[in-house]
Amino acid sequence: MINNLEQGFFGIGIQNGKTPENLGVLWRSAQNMGASYIFTIGNRYAKQACDTHKATGAMPYFHYNTFEDFYKNLPKGAQLVGVELDEKAVPLETFTHPRRCVYLLGAEDHGLSKVAIEKSHFLVKFKSTLSLNVSVAGSIVMYDRQAKIS
Repeated sequence: MINNLEQGFFGIGIQNGKTPENLGVLWRSAQNMGASYIFTIGNRYAKQACDTHKATGAMPYFHYNTFEDFYKNLPKGAQLVGVELDEKAVPLETFTHPRRCVYLLGAEDHGLSKVAIEKSHFLVKFKSTLSLNVSVAGSIVMYDRQAKIS
């Protein structure tokens, strides 16, 4: 008998995404890296020209108007992993990814909201003195997950 809870899943999304192009690239990476679903909070961009694999049609896409709306609808048993350059964040290199989690990225110009940082079960960061493009940051997190969880 297969225990689905041991198998795990992950979703990935952006809070107040700055540009539609960044979202399209992230959606394409999410589809390639095995994301279960994608989402946005705040600004809504669903279809992107750079999403050449049409990820929004291949996996569930959710939009939440506010962080509170998103947080109330986290999947049961999922842990929230914020990706943020923050003093409380642990380096991605040493981070153990939860089997069931949701990765949340912030816009490049503002990062995650204060409430998102406070509500995150984990915060992770990269070895980087400046912020990365949000689609690049998300792709790195998903690649790291894929490399560590087999």
